Amino acid sequence: MPASCPKRAEFPVFRQLPTRWMDNDVYGHMNNVVHYSLFDTAVNGWLIQQGLLEPGKSETFGLVVETGCKYYAEMQFPDIVHAGLRISRIGTSSVRFEIGLFRNDDEEAAAEGFFVHVYVGRETHRPVAIEGHRRTVFETLIL
Repeated sequence: MPASCPKRAEFPVFRQLPTRWMDNDVYGHMNNVVHYSLFDTAVNGWLIQQGLLEPGKSETFGLVVETGCKYYAEMQFPDIVHAGLRISRIGTSSVRFEIGLFRNDDEEAAAEGFFVHVYVGRETHRPVAIEGHRRTVFETLIL
């Protein structure tokens, strides 16, 4: 694995996500589109758990404006994925979530990705400032 491969200790929070039979592709490993689904599930699950997102009801929410992924090792069903979450940057209206996907008990990530969310108003879809409680909770994910 490359020297830049993230380690578990680099993430303050983890969410456990089981793989499914349908996640495997014809090559016998998890298809790359599943990685993005796991990123999305981990980030939004954490936001909901923290009281920062109520799907369909929140007055403001994050829209994904940029994503990326690096792959280091294969994963497949029936692996259990541990998604490590951290935030590398909080701007005025944007936040960059970084996610490490760890296969079973592996200490090195099988994949790492990121989502940049821009927070917008539900009615206008125009950027809004990240303030108060939301900013404070986001800061807990900065290492």
